[in-house]
Amino acid sequence: MDRMSETPRPTAPRSFATAQVQAGYDAGIAENTAVPTIHQSNAFEFRSLSDARDLFALRRDGNIYSRAANPTVLVFEKRVAELEGGIGAAGVASGQAAVAVALLALAKHGEHIVAARQLYGGTVDLLQDTFADWGIEVTFVDQDDPQAWAAAVRPTTRALFAESISNPIAQVLDLGAVAAVARRAGVPLVIDNTVATPYLQRAKDFGADIVVHSATKFLGGHGTSLGGVVVDLGTFDFTAEPERWPQLTQTYKRVPDGSLVERFGANGSPYIALVKTKYVHDLGPSLSAFNAFQLLQGIETLDLRVARHTANALEVARFLAEHPAVARVHHPGLETSPWHANAQQYLPLGVSAVFAFDLYPTGDAAADFELVESFIARLQVVKLVANIGDARSLVAHPASMTHSHLSPSQLAEAHISSTTVRLSIGLEDPRDVIDDLARALEPVLAQQSPAPAAEQADEPQLADSSSR
Repeated sequence: MDRMSETPRPTAPRSFATAQVQAGYDAGIAENTAVPTIHQSNAFEFRSLSDARDLFALRRDGNIYSRAANPTVLVFEKRVAELEGGIGAAGVASGQAAVAVALLALAKHGEHIVAARQLYGGTVDLLQDTFADWGIEVTFVDQDDPQAWAAAVRPTTRALFAESISNPIAQVLDLGAVAAVARRAGVPLVIDNTVATPYLQRAKDFGADIVVHSATKFLGGHGTSLGGVVVDLGTFDFTAEPERWPQLTQTYKRVPDGSLVERFGANGSPYIALVKTKYVHDLGPSLSAFNAFQLLQGIETLDLRVARHTANALEVARFLAEHPAVARVHHPGLETSPWHANAQQYLPLGVSAVFAFDLYPTGDAAADFELVESFIARLQVVKLVANIGDARSLVAHPASMTHSHLSPSQLAEAHISSTTVRLSIGLEDPRDVIDDLARALEPVLAQQSPAPAAEQADEPQLADSSSR
């Protein structure tokens, strides 16, 4: 029946003050909108106290409070889970929150994580500082060395963690090799798939168990909304060694008379239930309904945008590789890249739109900074912004910005020098981006003194993986 023809339910007389709060709205009526709706509500009306009791006891699913669940966020979660081939997802306030809650649900005080050295600087801060404060040990290894991954595993290890494409050097992880280490260790492999996106790579296809995204980046795509997401790919069996995962296999205080595996194992994700009902619920890194709506809008054009991003970036990388002011370009789409073979294997639809290049160093850190600063100051199309995955082309200096908290040895291990410049190539005409870079690079030739070939640092070599 058309709502316009329905007979209004009789209501008790209302005062002006009551009417201004409640008139015209019925919480039980669903609008059949053609696109996801912004459910901008802190909380939700229960049909009865019994209904509320069942929801709080996790005996059934439903809306309680937007800190842990919201209908708009739920659409976002379901959409990303399907794109990644997962069985469940948790939307959170940022990519940093996604990494944090994903790993906290696996490792607790006295336990251990093995992570790649080549990570976004904020993730390194989280793992080496905050997790240390909480008694969670982290061992960092060269992501290209499968033997180092295997050697770092301990009886207390509860996860392996890496980025599928590293930020900022665009190293392409040999995901299958690291997944094999994780399987032998009996722990899940958690992959940050932010730069690749599920369009370029479904990490599940190569052995990953859990994926995280900074949805702030390519999923949203327009630099307007923070968000993150954790996806359970449904490939790790927490019941195979239940004693290692008591948080999932033993009685959970928030599920009366049962465990999360018993409650959610048949048709859901016990792991995502833990992420939501404990870590998002208790710590509160909630994704807002409005941001979820904007991220959904971005996802609708993800394949179109990422195809343009990657094509533009490869064109820019090829230009930079031929420029005499540029010492090295770190882009896995170039045949000279140590990660070119990995890119062909793991990224058949296109390669990273986020990559870096090095100007020739001067031999003095202060002079190197001035060299990079003057180059960036001349850019007009490419903007100096601490973000990636935007529709706009962006530039950053990792050593003084995103990775500034890393020690000199950590920067070297991540292949970041004082003259490394990160680019995130946007959706503009690539000729305009190239012309902008060319204008900014022209004076650099007069400022720099290229180091003799013998003094220049070699490209990092991939570890021998013949033993895999």
